[in-house]
Amino acid sequence: LREQDLRSFLPEVQAVVFNVGPKDLFSTPLLEPSVRAPEKISPPSKLFLNPRYTFDSFVVGASNRFAHAAALAVAESPAAAYNPLFLYGGVGLGKTHLMQAIGHQVAAKNPNAKILYITSEMFTNELINSIRDDKTLSFRNKYRRIDVLLVDDVQFIAGKESTQEEFFHTFNALHESNKQIVVSSDRPPKEIPTLEERLRSRFEWGLTADIQSPDFETRIAILKKKAEISELSVADDILAFIASKITSNIRELEGALIRIVAYASLNDSEISLPVTDYVLKDLFTPQKDKTNISIDLIKKISAEYYSVRIDDMSAKIRTKEIATARQVAMYVARKLTSASFPKIGEEFGGRDHTTVLHACEKMESAVKEDPEVAEAVEKISAAIKKYTPQSV
Repeated sequence: LREQDLRSFLPEVQAVVFNVGPKDLFSTPLLEPSVRAPEKISPPSKLFLNPRYTFDSFVVGASNRFAHAAALAVAESPAAAYNPLFLYGGVGLGKTHLMQAIGHQVAAKNPNAKILYITSEMFTNELINSIRDDKTLSFRNKYRRIDVLLVDDVQFIAGKESTQEEFFHTFNALHESNKQIVVSSDRPPKEIPTLEERLRSRFEWGLTADIQSPDFETRIAILKKKAEISELSVADDILAFIASKITSNIRELEGALIRIVAYASLNDSEISLPVTDYVLKDLFTPQKDKTNISIDLIKKISAEYYSVRIDDMSAKIRTKEIATARQVAMYVARKLTSASFPKIGEEFGGRDHTTVLHACEKMESAVKEDPEVAEAVEKISAAIKKYTPQSV
């Protein structure tokens, strides 16, 4: 009986080891000693897929239509066209939902497919543990023998040399084997700081799709879908009221709905507009305080402070003075208004929302480190508040 014969009957067996006693001088051994058992390989699985995150439960709108279509195409034909698929957007906009929907769809079409969803933090921690326990072979076998790899928040591997090195080789192994790779981030590859150029270029090999904040109609549709799935009865005017007040992300929308329903249930009261306003007042107050401040006013005062023309703030001029004035104005607009990143981008010459995000992050750091920038933000904000005394 040979090892391969056993494997044909028991394919799930990881290794076969024969124990052979001392050789008898008057007999021929019946079994040849086998080679040493290989290091155990953790089989890839479909673990970590949230059953709620499917294409059926995803609400499509203008802000995510392209990303949804790309994800659906990948799920229908993995590694056929868009490989890798790189999804990016702000927190709570549906990146994780779309990634896991791909996993569910592939699994439904091919139950034998090896699918793995992980966050970049999980990948990093598992790599560290494998190095510590001298199990890097097991780690590599796990990640390089799967059919669909879904990696969330890939921006967090930036700056981690060993993690980037391992992910680079994992990416190459899967891509060369025609396996599908899907990654997500809060920004496009070119805007991830300290990301190695070789990884950046590979992320751009396939298709990059962004997800923006949902518009009013999409926000209402999201709330209706959430109510339907959760079997909640909420009037349309209540949903419209919530959608008009909460514009940042889907998680806040869904959280607000759950909060209202829970309050009404625990207090045995009806879900009315006054009740909704009362329960969610801490979410609404900042937005109410910001409604009187216009981005045009912010641009005007910022331009005056830096002695540049207002039109230059929206133009594609990149001189240091104008770029600084523009970035400070974007930062102040984000702080003093309820405008989303895409909306602010529109007001500054139709710039992409990721440009605004980058400017705000840069100014957030500059305010703490550069006294001149901190003074500029303070004086511009004070001047704006003088023009809108009832707003803040």
